[in-house]
Amino acid sequence: MIHCIAIDDEPLALQLINEYCSKISFLKLEKVFTNTDEARMYLQDHKIDLLFLDIQMPDINGMQFYKGLTEKPPVIFTTAFKDFAVEGFSVDAIDYLLKPFEYDRFLKACYKANEYMEFLSSQEMQLNSIFVKVNYEIMKINLKDIELIEALDDYIKIYIKPTPVLTLMTLKSIQEKLPSRDFVRVHRSFIVPLSRIEKFSKTRLWVAGKEIPIGSSYSQVYDQLLALSKSR
Repeated sequence: MIHCIAIDDEPLALQLINEYCSKISFLKLEKVFTNTDEARMYLQDHKIDLLFLDIQMPDINGMQFYKGLTEKPPVIFTTAFKDFAVEGFSVDAIDYLLKPFEYDRFLKACYKANEYMEFLSSQEMQLNSIFVKVNYEIMKINLKDIELIEALDDYIKIYIKPTPVLTLMTLKSIQEKLPSRDFVRVHRSFIVPLSRIEKFSKTRLWVAGKEIPIGSSYSQVYDQLLALSKSR
């Protein structure tokens, strides 16, 4: 299922997108926005798979809005102005829909998005290592060797044997490199491999002999771990 939102200053345009999305089984339109500030706040707290975004809006140009996002979900631009098409593809847009667009054209764009998501998923399934910068070198780390990942100010500490490594990046950045089926963020300072969890409660867990707190913002982790333990 592709979870998406739509941003457009025209309510009728959002109504049409909502109608089209309701006909497509692999799409779930989570929310629509006419205000980009509200949309930005939503994106800060919610992860989405796809963004439908108008370009010519009164408060901000949609292209500028997209370029200003810290995390950029795949995007399909929707606009009445064809002059933005080239710029749209320059930011790796999935597609560019010129208003007024019919359902068949919308469906074609959504199929392209679905194919892209499937490709990303297949790439994730094949992932067994990552590369990180350590001092002035690029180091390969096998995922199966990671015991724990901890945030330390501007650095992260990756616990591997015989010696942990420090790399200049954020916990959020490395989380995007890791397969979600194998790693889970349990605290603003910790990511743990599911296979390394020795025991857990609602407020803490133990990994590689270390006691790790489960952050108050990550309370859903307990339910996730409980479901996982029952399935194995």
